Amino acid sequence: MRLLLVEDDLILGSSLKKALEKHAYGVDWMQDGEAAIAGLEDLAFDVVVLDVNLPGVDGIEVLRSARKNRNDVPILLLTARDTSLQKVEGLDSGADDYLIKPFDLDELLARLRALIRRREGRTEVILKSGDIELDPAAMVVRGAEGQIAMTAKEFRLLKLLMERAGKYVTKSDIEYALYSADSAVESNTTEVIIYNLRRKLGAEFIRSIRGVGYMVEA
Repeated sequence: MRLLLVEDDLILGSSLKKALEKHAYGVDWMQDGEAAIAGLEDLAFDVVVLDVNLPGVDGIEVLRSARKNRNDVPILLLTARDTSLQKVEGLDSGADDYLIKPFDLDELLARLRALIRRREGRTEVILKSGDIELDPAAMVVRGAEGQIAMTAKEFRLLKLLMERAGKYVTKSDIEYALYSADSAVESNTTEVIIYNLRRKLGAEFIRSIRGVGYMVEA
């Protein structure tokens, strides 16, 4: 799941990036509005966390630019101002949700999950394929014999495959979802994670066709 974080506060931005990555998001962190506008024009994201109070081009302008360009990515605003006027301005400009600083990380994560489910047209929280269940909220994977231990990248890749169950996901799509733009990706990273998942879930759980991609059954 690819997330754009736009936050100019270095301490908050750094801590949020680390926390979100631990919860299976691939995070691109930008620190000003101009970079965010360019990023939203050039890259595809699943969800955006956007601070309103940015230097220069503020978050509302970034939001309006995205909607003017018909970018319908879910956008959650972060604001330090607890005023009804700013909430209304943000929502009227196309924001999907907002949080007031300081906020609880668990609430941010829950709101992001809700935005993503809404966009994908899903109401069910638990993802299922065969005997395997994946709980995005608890970051838990269960099989017929109980909970299955996963690394963060294994969980993230499996979540991507199960969200798109019944469809092949290409290697490039996987790498795009798992890594931010400034992360180096080793050539065999995806194959190693797939190998580990098959070892834990069963060799037949993840199907592959060379040159096409990987898939789990719907």
